[in-house]
Amino acid sequence: MKSISKYIWFDGKFVSEDKAKVPVTTHAIHYGTSIFEGIRAYWNSENLFVFRLNEHIKRFRNSGKYYNILLRFSDAEIKNAVINLCKKNKIKKSCYIRPFYFVGQYGINLHVTKKAPTHAAMFSFPFGDLFNKNGISTCISKWKKFSDISTPTQAKMGGNYLNSILATQDAKSRGFDEAILLDRFGDVSEAPGENIFVVKNNNLITPPLSSSALDGITRNSIISFSKEIKLKAKIRKISKAELLNADEIFLSGTAAEVTPVTKIEREKIGSGEPGPITIKIMNSYSNIVMNKNKKYAKWLTAVY
Repeated sequence: MKSISKYIWFDGKFVSEDKAKVPVTTHAIHYGTSIFEGIRAYWNSENLFVFRLNEHIKRFRNSGKYYNILLRFSDAEIKNAVINLCKKNKIKKSCYIRPFYFVGQYGINLHVTKKAPTHAAMFSFPFGDLFNKNGISTCISKWKKFSDISTPTQAKMGGNYLNSILATQDAKSRGFDEAILLDRFGDVSEAPGENIFVVKNNNLITPPLSSSALDGITRNSIISFSKEIKLKAKIRKISKAELLNADEIFLSGTAAEVTPVTKIEREKIGSGEPGPITIKIMNSYSNIVMNKNKKYAKWLTAVY
């Protein structure tokens, strides 16, 4: 990880990195009882803009509700903390912001209730491209995406991401950049940290939430602005076979933004280069987050 912010927001106060510590008896360390978000802020040479901050905060709070893990700060307090974190650290470059909250000292008790002690923190660090925007190679993971019959798929909860870690380890060990996970029925779900879109006959297709896909904020943004660039987005199940017959494929996520998939295992997708629709989506997304498309300025929160 690139150097994290000098100051960290911890339980309502700004402290230096060396002061942001928790005991080894912290429940979240043992059981993964933590909730997190990934947020991006973009510097356009004039101001720093946080992308879809309100939507991130809403999901941040809702994730904890699945597990009776309480965020003991209001939405307004979290919003101010994000903005002031950037100001306190004098950030004037694009960055990634990681807020999280977790169960503190609670023994080995598995009965987590709303009375369990929780703490909240956030930090940031400079961030550019997660993947090569000229296209990445992927594989179908040997691991399946977990479903709602085992744990809530819409919660960005620390323990849930062990599934993503396993899929990433699998992909990297086989020489690929990223994994694609199938759901328990064998249909396409998502990547370890991204949603997936297939382009076929000028239509955008992305799996439904019932395929264990996260209700991604970048995913929803693409679905929203696709109409403006004369594309039709469809939400439906996608078979494994459809992936290999796609005209184009791309991943979407806060960290990944819009990332072209040019290869699945030994098979090229389309021409083996980022396709025209993917490039169109990439450019539209970039214009929005950089505040070049005023129609979507409502999605941006200015820091300065």
